[in-house]
Amino acid sequence: MRNRHPELLIPASSLEVLKTAVMFGADAVYIGGEAFGLRAKAKNFSMEDMKEGVQFAHEHGARVHVTVNILAHNDDLEGAAEYLKELKEIGPDALIIADPAIFMLAKEICPEIERHVSTQANNTNYGTFNFWWNLGAKRVVTARELSLKEIREIRAHIPAEMEIESFIHGAMCISYSGRCLLSNFFTGRDANQGACTHPCRWKYSVVEETRPGEYMPVYENERGTYIFNSKDLCMIEHIPEMIDAGIDSFKIEGRMKTALYVATVARTYRKAIDDYLEDPKKYEANMPWYRDQISNCTYRQFTTGFYFGKPGDESQIYDSNTYIKEYTYLGIIGGIKDGMYRIEQRNKFSVGETVEIMKPDGQNVEVTVEKIIDEDGQEQESAPHPKQVLYVALSGEASVYDILRRQEGVTE
Repeated sequence: MRNRHPELLIPASSLEVLKTAVMFGADAVYIGGEAFGLRAKAKNFSMEDMKEGVQFAHEHGARVHVTVNILAHNDDLEGAAEYLKELKEIGPDALIIADPAIFMLAKEICPEIERHVSTQANNTNYGTFNFWWNLGAKRVVTARELSLKEIREIRAHIPAEMEIESFIHGAMCISYSGRCLLSNFFTGRDANQGACTHPCRWKYSVVEETRPGEYMPVYENERGTYIFNSKDLCMIEHIPEMIDAGIDSFKIEGRMKTALYVATVARTYRKAIDDYLEDPKKYEANMPWYRDQISNCTYRQFTTGFYFGKPGDESQIYDSNTYIKEYTYLGIIGGIKDGMYRIEQRNKFSVGETVEIMKPDGQNVEVTVEKIIDEDGQEQESAPHPKQVLYVALSGEASVYDILRRQEGVTE
C-alpha cells in the first residue's frame, strides 16, 4: 500500500484567507485570479495580492495552486495566453486547468509550473488520467461522481508518480462535476465561464404539459423543497479509506467562504490526518472532537457523496436549504501593540462580551473583551462598523493570525 502523506489543499478567496489557511494547517492553497477561473463572484486575487500570497505560502512551506479552469471560448484564448505569461512571472506551484486549449497554452508558456487537470474536465476513468499524464499533467482531480472503489482502480492503472486529487469536504454540485447549464438558461450567467448563480439552491414547482399555468408544488412539508439540493460532503470520519484509495491530495471546497470557515476546516482536517498517520487509535479517540469542530462551520447537512456507491435520498435536503451557524466571525489578530490586539472587524461585538480565541493548534480560549479603541485612540463601547480597524484588549493572550469568534448557538 502506498503510504504517501496526503496533501491538505484549502481554498482561499483573498490574501487574508490564504494566510489564515496556511497558518491553520494547509499544505497547499488554491486561489483564483481576476480572470479565467470558475468563481467570478469570489473576491479573487489581484496580481499584487497573488504575488504576496505565493511569497507568504512559500515562506511557510506551503504551495499555491491557481485556477485557470474556465471552459474557454474563442474570444478567451488571446487573453488567457497573456494571463499565463503574468502567472509565469509570479511563479505559483501549479495551475488547475479544465480546457485542453488552455492546458496546451500553459505547457508552451510556463512549462515549469505544474499542470493539474480540474474536476471540471470530468475525469472518471484511468484512460482519461493516462491521457492527461501523456500530455504532461502532474495531477488530475477526480470527478465527484467516483466511488473510492473506482479511485482505487484508477490508482492501479496509472503511473506511481502521477497524483490524484479528490474532494474531501464542501458543497456538492448537482450537475456532472459542475458543468451546469441551468444558470445560463435562467439568468444568462454561464457557470462554465465563472458566473454561476447556484440555481440548484432555488425552490421549484412542476408544470404538466397539458395544464399550462397550473403549478404543482413538490414538497415534503409546507415550505416546499429544493429538489436539486445536495448535502455538503464531509469525509472527516473516512480519512483511512481516502488514504487507502491512493489519493494524494485532499481538497476542501469553498473559494467563496470566510476566513473562519477556512480556519475551522483546515485545522480540523489537519489534526485528523496527522493523528491518523501517527496512530489510528488516536484518530478514533479524537473523532468526537473532529465532529464537534466541523459542526462549528456554517454548513448545511453532511453526506459522503458518491464515495461508497451512488447516494440515495439521504444525500438530498428536502425540507429547506437553511444553513446552520454556530459561530460568528469577528476578525483575525493582525498585530499586537502596547498589549492590545489589532483586528479588522468583521461583525459587531462589544466591551464586556465573552468571545473565543481560535488558535491553529486546536485550542479555543474563552476571553472577555475588556476595551475597544479605534485607530485615533478613541475608546468605544462596541464595534458596529464592518472592516473598521480596531485595537482590542482581551482577558487572555492571543497571537498574530489567531481568530476571534463568538458562539451563537444553532439558528433555524
